[in-house]
Amino acid sequence: MPVLKQVPLREVIHWVPAFAGMTGWVGLRRDDGSGGMTGRGGHGGFRWNVGQARMASAIDSGHSLRNGTLLVFGSALAWSFGGTIGRFISITDSWTIVFWRSLFAAAFLLGFLLWRDGIGGTVRQVRAMGWPSYLVSFCFFVASTSFVIALKYTTVANILLVQAGVPLLAALMGWVLFRERTSAATWTAIALVLIGIGIMVWETLSQEVSLAGDGLAILIAVMFSTATVTTRRHADVRMTIAVLVGVVAAACVAGVMAGSHAVSVANLLWLILFGAVNLGLGLVLFTNGARMIPAAAAALIGTMETVLGPVWVWLFHGEMPGIYTVLGGAIVFAALIGHIAVEAFRDGARVQAG
Repeated sequence: MPVLKQVPLREVIHWVPAFAGMTGWVGLRRDDGSGGMTGRGGHGGFRWNVGQARMASAIDSGHSLRNGTLLVFGSALAWSFGGTIGRFISITDSWTIVFWRSLFAAAFLLGFLLWRDGIGGTVRQVRAMGWPSYLVSFCFFVASTSFVIALKYTTVANILLVQAGVPLLAALMGWVLFRERTSAATWTAIALVLIGIGIMVWETLSQEVSLAGDGLAILIAVMFSTATVTTRRHADVRMTIAVLVGVVAAACVAGVMAGSHAVSVANLLWLILFGAVNLGLGLVLFTNGARMIPAAAAALIGTMETVLGPVWVWLFHGEMPGIYTVLGGAIVFAALIGHIAVEAFRDGARVQAG
């Protein structure tokens, strides 16, 4: 799934919903030690206890960093099981899988929004959606549908490793469409990603895997890149509600296209995990965790999905990627990690200079 994870990289979390009302204890106390607080002209007034304020701030910061890291890692872990869960489902009609997965994901996300924002708040978010939000919804509708179908034609590693290049493909798209400034380091990383994807696609030309599978994997990457650029240009897009609309649309389309909606109990349980946990819970964990940690850290932790996904499917299903997939994927992954490291270093340098 999905990362948002971009041009420049430190701004990747623009698509994360805004959470208001975050306040901290400032450590105000009276000079007489009573712990109360009076006006400026009262008995002794009040003053800042600088030491306590700094200590509280450091503790809050440490807790946020730890909790944010755990939440983002949890999202990557949930997303990494997508391919493995999909391989357990024995339904031959991909549209049936898309229907049930989208339905359970929609139920989970709607329940979360109602719990967090209430009925009124959820309705207001839907009414406030503009064309950028609907474009993101469309991108997620196409990407989530294509992921399920692609599983029938190619390896999980192929899909995930192509998706790993999304941040840099988004950078390329931003330059082409909006002439956004792109550093030499980013151009180098983009070139490496294109080379890596080219090597993976070369495997299809040798007929070791399906060209349709690679084509769908690339389509997924293009959709996520489009969503990334859109949310970067329109920071008011609320990701959770946009994804909810996207999966509802997917369920509606798949419901019409599916040959049958009947599934066995075993498949139904896997579909619940595929939709509610893999897709829904992963998104909720990421949107809550990413706001607590630096963007580069969120992107770096998010790459664990790419690392763990092929491992799970190998352990549970014995699915081994081809040599071209391994080679091309290694290039894409190295380019992404290198780009994240460069951006993190530059951000640190800017902070120190400031």
